[in-house]
Amino acid sequence: MGKIGLAVTLAAMTSLIPGCYPESPPPCPAIAMAPVVSLTIPASYVDSVKSVRMKACQDGTCTEDVLELFPGSVAIDQGCSPDGVCSATSSPDGTLHGSLFLPTLTESPIDATVSGSAADGTALPVRTLTFTPKGDYPYGEHCGRFITANLVLDAQGLRQG
Repeated sequence: MGKIGLAVTLAAMTSLIPGCYPESPPPCPAIAMAPVVSLTIPASYVDSVKSVRMKACQDGTCTEDVLELFPGSVAIDQGCSPDGVCSATSSPDGTLHGSLFLPTLTESPIDATVSGSAADGTALPVRTLTFTPKGDYPYGEHCGRFITANLVLDAQGLRQG
């Protein structure tokens, strides 16, 4: 075999070596999920709401508080440069978001009650919902299960988001 044949054979064999070893999973992000029930108020209902109070009971433990409401936003893709640097910016979307912190959050059902005051000072209708938080592996099973409890409050009532 000539030098060229040997070089081609070595190159072909070298390309097969990585296939012989199992790939290690990508690293997990160094974040933890907060034990919260989050509430979204769509833009179509924001003008009707002045304040919101939430009570959530799970596994025999209840937590109740007035929610601090923050403006929501969406990510706007600004594209990528020729050298592969990508960016995005956020833009207000008219929604409001609040969170009720719980001592722990499991996949057990939650009994949620939402009340509050309307923009004109009258009471909002009291809304109740029993729902089950959702578990998922957004970063792969090797990174652990993330549990989320998301609700939406609008003119039709309270529903799981």
